[in-house]
Amino acid sequence: MQLHTSLLREKYLVFLYAAFNLAYSPIFDVAAIATEVICPAELSTAIENIIESPEFERSRWGILVRPLDSNTSLYALNSRSYFVPASNVKLLTTAAVLHRLGADYRILTPIYARGTLPALTHLHLVGKGDPSLTHQTLQQVARQLRDRGTESIDELVVEDRSFSDKIRHPTWEHYDLNFYYGVAVNRLILNENTFNLILSPQQQGQPLKLEWDDATAARQWQFNNQTQTGDENSPYTVEINGNLGQPILNITGQLAVNANPDPWGMAILNPSRYFLDTFRKLLELESIAIAQTQISDRPQIQKAKQAIITIESPPLAILVRDTNQPSNNLYAEALLQLLGERASSPPLSALETTLTELGVDSGGYQLADGSGLSRHNFLSPEAIVQTLQGMTRSPQAEIYRASLPVAGVSGTLRNRFQNTAVREMLQGKTGTMTGVSALSGYLEVPEYQPLVFSIIINRSDRSVREQREAIDRIVLALRKLQFCSY
Repeated sequence: MQLHTSLLREKYLVFLYAAFNLAYSPIFDVAAIATEVICPAELSTAIENIIESPEFERSRWGILVRPLDSNTSLYALNSRSYFVPASNVKLLTTAAVLHRLGADYRILTPIYARGTLPALTHLHLVGKGDPSLTHQTLQQVARQLRDRGTESIDELVVEDRSFSDKIRHPTWEHYDLNFYYGVAVNRLILNENTFNLILSPQQQGQPLKLEWDDATAARQWQFNNQTQTGDENSPYTVEINGNLGQPILNITGQLAVNANPDPWGMAILNPSRYFLDTFRKLLELESIAIAQTQISDRPQIQKAKQAIITIESPPLAILVRDTNQPSNNLYAEALLQLLGERASSPPLSALETTLTELGVDSGGYQLADGSGLSRHNFLSPEAIVQTLQGMTRSPQAEIYRASLPVAGVSGTLRNRFQNTAVREMLQGKTGTMTGVSALSGYLEVPEYQPLVFSIIINRSDRSVREQREAIDRIVLALRKLQFCSY
């Protein structure tokens, strides 16, 4: 029997995602921008009026704009140069895995058993790196085992053939590893390897109250609570920092006494242990006695010819959508690992091979990860545009485009381009980190022709909001293009 995993997201991710987009919505009135026509010959002037303004004199821009079905550039600036691309890397990762494996591919997590019911001598779950596994998934497994008559298991084994020293990316910043967007990437992933930590004000002067939604995950951390409940409307100063190499989270700062609870998405410190402990707990809640447990990093038993239960992920089309829409780093890294496994080669080598098949010049990028969280990634606007154009020739073209956020409607673009002519006309991918903003994608221009573009800004000392405002103004200029007769 096969089980389909839940697509539910943790509530805190939805909250933080909405709050982030609201905080960085454009500060300019896009609806008030003039709607005059721009001829192709005027595009350079229109773009340069934006990027050469005094506030961006220290910033570095990379831009490439092409008609969707042409290699002739309408505008190019540093288009073959390397930039730190942030989450625009996900465009390459998801394109490659979708092109290589197809939209219907599913990750299968097998469970093997020994013994005769009601007493099993051995239950063995083999982790395959499915990022969509949830608490509800394992609960369904436990109930199915109960319904089959299982009363006891002598040994419960979960297999995680990840290298323990590799599950945290060596080029990711240490600070990021404490939070939901920088979690460990292993072969036993549960609840996206995250949990909720909620800070709530108490009486003025008292420490903030700490609560969590998953005690099994929270037990892996020690919380050093040095916070304080501040006066009414006092400024928010909460910070959470980890101790290098230690399971300690230092929580400092204040939250106003009249403030709402403050949710933080935290990383699970030891995901394999968390998976095993949660699975055991769920089995015991179904009155299945467990004598002993083990985490294995290699095949440990001669497995049965057929798994007694196989957990089946959603199709790859859904996994890719759930990567690109919210810009999920864990999903992107899990898909990159999957690509490497299916090709029997290092993940980044498999990525390069597949991108070459799509027509992407391998000299246009040097990647360290599949999500874009690493600052060791280097990517040119040209390589991004080549990826986007290459996917239009792939059998997975429609699935790929449908996975991308839509301007003013969905994903990380849902709060951008509202009340503008770009709304619903742009399918693209954002990218953001300190000093970096990016937007690349497909733009429909009914009065001209469909476009593909990549805009990246690096080394910027302007706020994220100001960077995005400038990028959005460029996209709005592209939307005004029309054929002109001279």
